[in-house]
Amino acid sequence: MSMTAAVGDAHADPHHIGLVVEHPGPAPKRIVTAYGFWVFLLSDIVMFSCFFAAYAVLVSQTAGGPKGSEIFEQRNVAIETVCLLLSSFTCGMASIAADVRNRFWFYLGMAVTCVLGLIFLAIEFREFADLVARGYGPSRSAFLTAFFSLVGCHGLHVSAGVLWLLTMMAQVFAKGFRADVLRRMMCFALFWHALDIIWVGVFSVVYLLGGGS
Repeated sequence: MSMTAAVGDAHADPHHIGLVVEHPGPAPKRIVTAYGFWVFLLSDIVMFSCFFAAYAVLVSQTAGGPKGSEIFEQRNVAIETVCLLLSSFTCGMASIAADVRNRFWFYLGMAVTCVLGLIFLAIEFREFADLVARGYGPSRSAFLTAFFSLVGCHGLHVSAGVLWLLTMMAQVFAKGFRADVLRRMMCFALFWHALDIIWVGVFSVVYLLGGGS
């Protein structure tokens, strides 16, 4: 073995253990995108945590107005919950269909997810409109301010998710299952599932605990 080769081996294996350490290149775009989007989701969860904390502090501050048990329609809330949880399943089916490049099941899963999301929004909008019509708007008491802020913020996120869903369907129609489209679809699925998880918290803290008090 030449001296040059020996020196090269020494640099490649400085501890002389017979292993050459390879330095991989940059992470794939899919991994980088997912990591960045998880950071966004965590920041969103921190924001919702603040809303939950404010609601927990203000839930008893009714200022002579109604309590949660007096205004919540548990039947409508149950329908909302079923719709959103089912939409999580259909969104997952659409994601699987996108991974295997199956347009039919992708569009079907996304369409059903969209319909379920719109049903959820329609029920929530009707609930808000009914409360305001009865004089129980956000300015009536601190409790109602916290309620409208928390539940309304989640509803705005669902509305943004529905618009994003329609955009993804249009992108697949126009561009097919390209790598960049699949990365966006992955981010959308993470976003939609996160909304479902947050709604479970809203349902438990606001409607179950508040409705029974």
